[in-house]
Amino acid sequence: MPTDTLPNPEKSPERSSGELIRLEQVTKRFGDNTVLDHLDFSVDAGKHVTLIGPSGSGKTTILRLLMTLLKPDEGTITVDGQKLFPATEKERREVRKQIGMVFQQFNLFPNMSVLRNITEAPVTVLGLSKDEAVERAKGLLDMVGLADKCDARPSQLSGGQQQRVAIARALAMRPKVLLLDEVTSALDPELVAGVLDLLRDIARSTDITMLCVTHEMNFARDISDQVLMFDSGRVIESGAPEKIFSEPEHDRTREFLSAVL
Repeated sequence: MPTDTLPNPEKSPERSSGELIRLEQVTKRFGDNTVLDHLDFSVDAGKHVTLIGPSGSGKTTILRLLMTLLKPDEGTITVDGQKLFPATEKERREVRKQIGMVFQQFNLFPNMSVLRNITEAPVTVLGLSKDEAVERAKGLLDMVGLADKCDARPSQLSGGQQQRVAIARALAMRPKVLLLDEVTSALDPELVAGVLDLLRDIARSTDITMLCVTHEMNFARDISDQVLMFDSGRVIESGAPEKIFSEPEHDRTREFLSAVL
């Protein structure tokens, strides 16, 4: 896979080291339901962290907070030393430029070509020239195996192809953080392996920080530096994948893994 189209920390002197993401005492409620309960955790730059746990335990809410699609009711969120919450809308927009997300449902613009889906944000948000954005997009499409689909519309692609375009679109922003929210859950089973292999390649060939929510436990074992087990809006256990998957300490973790493995 060509890696020169991907974010390359060795070529980016501004790339952070040490802690990149921090959540402190973050609480999020929906009505009477507390989804995140005074949550504390951090992610170091370049690390791949996977969030596991039952549905409704708050994993996707964390990603949506980092994307500023939701606001916390309490607590602070910091990315690369800059406040995401609390912050002004202008400050949040600046921090958001460092974060890319791949959603469950692809979320491509149906009225745009594949190429424009990828170039739109780099041009409008980052201020890249159209030529530079197109060059970057074509390199990424080649990387994800869709170099011949520049002029196609999303409706002309399979689900797996649409998700590959969504991954390329996220990477086109050269984010410091890539958020992955159950990126294979909407795919037919035969398409899952190809998308996961692509993400494995990205994880191995770049130092991009990845925060992943998934029920694909083998994938989590393969790519993760750290696995966090969530239950009822809190981290109840964390550790290296070998520890979490082979020797979990918490009864709830053992119960969850026995149901999904």
